[in-house]
Amino acid sequence: MCPRARPRVWQHARVTARTALLVVDLQTGVLDGCVDAAGVLARTAALVDRARAEGVPVVWVQDHGAFEVGSPAWELAPPLARRDDEPLVGKTYRDSFAGTDLADVLAGLGTTHLVVAGAQSDYCIRTTTQSAAVRGFDVTLVSDAHTTTDAEHDGVRISGEQIVAHTTMYFRGLRYPGRRYAAVPHDRVVLA
Repeated sequence: MCPRARPRVWQHARVTARTALLVVDLQTGVLDGCVDAAGVLARTAALVDRARAEGVPVVWVQDHGAFEVGSPAWELAPPLARRDDEPLVGKTYRDSFAGTDLADVLAGLGTTHLVVAGAQSDYCIRTTTQSAAVRGFDVTLVSDAHTTTDAEHDGVRISGEQIVAHTTMYFRGLRYPGRRYAAVPHDRVVLA
């Protein structure tokens, strides 16, 4: 959790829609070895620029458990840069809601729909999007703006590309009563 003296209620002056862009763990240390990291960063940066231009809040989540806050590995990977007026949520678990003030931040913004980009697909992205769904949010996973590394389980090699594709496929099939879910490329995401 981010160190802070007292909880801050985040409000966005131009919120008309109930959408927020959630950027998860696109940090230098997290992206080491991730597939298409440069492409994911470029597409996420374009989406962040569009969200800002359309008055949609951008909420940043950074791993504070694996990396020392302020260290080069902890920093957002270029070209991403957080503005001082944008919330930063520090987390130590894969689920961005667990042990953090993310739910309070989103409530302060009036968020009902999350657009999610970030890393890593099979850990923090899948866990956070599932948690958001369980908490009653409509969720859009940005299908070309999440990434991960290759993995191996029980002697079976799984490529990062396969994991990204499977995470997107899994999310496209997600269903909860009365909620909407989508997985679409960054240039087809509806923000407002």
